[in-house]
Amino acid sequence: MKKEQVDTPTCQASINAVRDSLYVLNGKWKILVIIALSEGPRRFKEIERSIEGITPKVLSKELRELELNEFVERKVYDSIPVKVTYELTPHSDSLREIIHSLVVWGQQHRKYILKKRKQAQTERSIQE
Repeated sequence: MKKEQVDTPTCQASINAVRDSLYVLNGKWKILVIIALSEGPRRFKEIERSIEGITPKVLSKELRELELNEFVERKVYDSIPVKVTYELTPHSDSLREIIHSLVVWGQQHRKYILKKRKQAQTERSIQE
């Protein structure tokens, strides 16, 4: 494969754009929270239960940051007891293709790794 020369301004612009994206979506939880909310509004505990391993403290932080970046809206209902839900904003639709690509890539990568491990295991058992 022939390596294409990339001019510095284009490369730097790409680096800056990816840096901005990673800043907004950093960590292992934000995209999972977005996926958890993709089926509609949810209460805090519902989100927490749907994401294995996330702590309430981390979930609270992630929701606040997603709200600051306008991906999630927090709605407080005037009821007794007070009801709070979280839902995706229209701006979160801009992540749909990215998340879909991550899902597809993740599935393909898992298959690839499992296949390689199985091949290696088979080769070891033949050699023994």
